[in-house]
Amino acid sequence: MVLKIVQVGDPVLRKPARALTHQEIVSAETKKLIRDMRETMYEAPGVGLAAPQVGLSLQLAVIEDSEDNLDEVPPEDLAEKQRSVVPFHVIINPVITHLAEEQADFYEGCLSLAGFSAVVPRARSIRVECFDERGKRQVIDASGWYARILQHEIDHLHGTIYIDRMRSRTFTSVDNWRQYSKGQPIPPDSSASKKK
Repeated sequence: MVLKIVQVGDPVLRKPARALTHQEIVSAETKKLIRDMRETMYEAPGVGLAAPQVGLSLQLAVIEDSEDNLDEVPPEDLAEKQRSVVPFHVIINPVITHLAEEQADFYEGCLSLAGFSAVVPRARSIRVECFDERGKRQVIDASGWYARILQHEIDHLHGTIYIDRMRSRTFTSVDNWRQYSKGQPIPPDSSASKKK
């Protein structure tokens, strides 16, 4: 079942989500939620979806960056973003245990802020500890675009949206991004030079 994706301004997107117990993780109810979230993510379409985005304040997200998604991206963009196929998986009660100091700046969007995009600095590589949908502990070492997806979805579980981290002068409608910024170099961060 395709679920409604809540939009920015809904209070559920701004409060920290609660952790799931082992019993909840392996329950039939959670299995159904995962199926519905997966279908919703595909329908949107997106590469990740967190439970707060469908109105549930739970520390659960689904992620997949499929071959179909990558077919639409020029090879030079895939290389620059270090983007490759990420199979479908679920993260539950995730904790980022390591963020690399090196960051990458790329445009990012969100299904809960439909129609907009902005440059968001993110760590190039991270380590995440979490549970999968079977309640098994997982350690994920991710880099490039996959690390960005994980950071974005885990932010949702803490009540943070990309606009809290964005370089505000790059905020744009997706239509204007396509017209003026797509394929162009990321503009330098003018706020960084003002701080010096």
